[in-house]
Amino acid sequence: MTIPTQNSITRRQALSGIGAGVSLTAVAACAPASIASQAVKSAAMIQPNAFLDLVAYRLLQHEPERATGLGVDTGAYAGLRSRLEDQTQAGQDAYAATLREDLTTIRAIDTSGFDADTRTNFEVVESGYANALDGFALPYGDVAVGSWRNAPYVVIQNVGSYLDLPRFMDSTHPMRDAGDASAYLDRLAQVPAVLDGELDRMRAATDMGVVPPDFLLVKAVAQMQRTITDAMKGGSLVAPLENSTLGAANEAAGEAKAIVQNQIAPALEAQLAELYRQQKSATGDPGMAARPKGDEWYAWALRASTTTPLTPDEVHEQGLEELASLHGRMDPILKDIGYTVGTVGERMQALSQDPRYKFAEGDPGRKEIMDFIKDRIGWIKGQMPRAFNTLVDPNLEVKRLPLAEEPGAPGAYGGAGSKDGTIPGRMWINLRTTDLHRKYDLADLTYHETIPGHVWEGEYSNRLPLIRSILAFNAFSEGWALYGEQLADELGAYDDFVVGRLGYLQSLAFRACRMVVDTGLHHKRWSRDEAVNFFVERNGSKRQEVESEVDRYCSWPGQACGYKVGHSEIVRQRTMAEEKLGDAYDFKAFNDAVILGGNAPLDVLGKNVARYITSVS
Repeated sequence: MTIPTQNSITRRQALSGIGAGVSLTAVAACAPASIASQAVKSAAMIQPNAFLDLVAYRLLQHEPERATGLGVDTGAYAGLRSRLEDQTQAGQDAYAATLREDLTTIRAIDTSGFDADTRTNFEVVESGYANALDGFALPYGDVAVGSWRNAPYVVIQNVGSYLDLPRFMDSTHPMRDAGDASAYLDRLAQVPAVLDGELDRMRAATDMGVVPPDFLLVKAVAQMQRTITDAMKGGSLVAPLENSTLGAANEAAGEAKAIVQNQIAPALEAQLAELYRQQKSATGDPGMAARPKGDEWYAWALRASTTTPLTPDEVHEQGLEELASLHGRMDPILKDIGYTVGTVGERMQALSQDPRYKFAEGDPGRKEIMDFIKDRIGWIKGQMPRAFNTLVDPNLEVKRLPLAEEPGAPGAYGGAGSKDGTIPGRMWINLRTTDLHRKYDLADLTYHETIPGHVWEGEYSNRLPLIRSILAFNAFSEGWALYGEQLADELGAYDDFVVGRLGYLQSLAFRACRMVVDTGLHHKRWSRDEAVNFFVERNGSKRQEVESEVDRYCSWPGQACGYKVGHSEIVRQRTMAEEKLGDAYDFKAFNDAVILGGNAPLDVLGKNVARYITSVS
């Protein structure tokens, strides 16, 4: 792979690439089943990137919200802005049928004559689609196509349209003109059908015996009740229209309120009734091993999350080994700052109670946290020319999580903005209590979610062909974000604040713990208390934080394992490049090779690094 030496890729170039070969891509808006014909295969050989755009838009027909999030619901695809994903079983089956058809087409195309980057694009799609189809073949659950949230439960404390749609409509659906306001109303009118589709799948799963753990249902019921109360007032789904400066939006608010109160609220109440039904048979057993076909479901989820064939036992053992190694690095730092007695976990627990590293309570502390994050973003931005040859300038904002989402959410999460740059990348921070965060661990969390982590990485993926901007792989996404934390340390983030380096190392150790705990819950039949206590006692994690973490692993099986598996593989590839290249190895060139190769399964990542090594050798 040729590594550019300047900031030479732009959104305009990426988006103009989507328009190239329009005679092929225009078919996507209404592509029939015959898309896998020999004619299309032949066209793909002539215009491979245009063919991949066709594949991308066929996917977006099933997930129109993603088209809006990427900023590509324009021109021939403007109709996507008025639609929502079909959550019925029939809709999900149709989604799988499209993936199956396109995967068959891709596998029939001879890619040997393509350049390396184009071959990589086809390999990524093939891997992503094959994994997703394995998930769709399972009898229940929600499959994230080229994303990270595979879930056995369609609606639970951190899964479901009751959470996703209010945030999407407020932060992602545009409100620039009358057409956007009209599209907003169109989408709002579809929400009852979306909720009903989820409800039918919930009921079918319940009838199979697939019932979430009782402690997750307690959270989900409380959150659903809050969502219904909000909907009865019009609330968050009407607010984007009411708060807009656009006259057409204000005029639509009355109609929107009627839809929310008279149609959406009853649909939410029906979902709540099903959660109540599930509670009657729910147990406290947290893992997939206790669910019908749970071992099969977890094996797939682990494979999808790590993009490796690692077994649960192998992931578990790797987590224990990496945890011991990281604690070995933390121990001397703790001793140097006066914490000499007890295990690393016990000493980190003691450190967490040190008032010097706590934020103030309430709103003053929330402001302190937001100011801290913005300061760290400013610092790390200035360091990026030292780590990369090819630079980007992310449009980035930091926002508090919606209040209804905070109880079931992690401490923070982040991601890239739209492909056209109109929607910023975001770091969402959980501020339900300031006690979730410490001054020694908030910096690495910031680097993970923003720069050089998720927002930074997403900027590069947004400059690849559209399908590559859509397909993201958990092990790469989260592995890169952890590698971003490592880069910040290597660039000097903690040179004058050694306690901050403890926070960074604890962050890595936390991800190693995840490998142990996730496999413990779903494969070794640990209890929820066993899982929480492992974090608290072995790693010194804050109990309040890890209780929500463990609950998240119960509803997103396998996802937590991708972080450290991905990070360890990137570091392994870097070590290999250093050994093979010797004096020819270049830190910035390696980082470029990884990030310009795009979000990919780990085996494809290895191929990208191999091409970098060959180009230098």
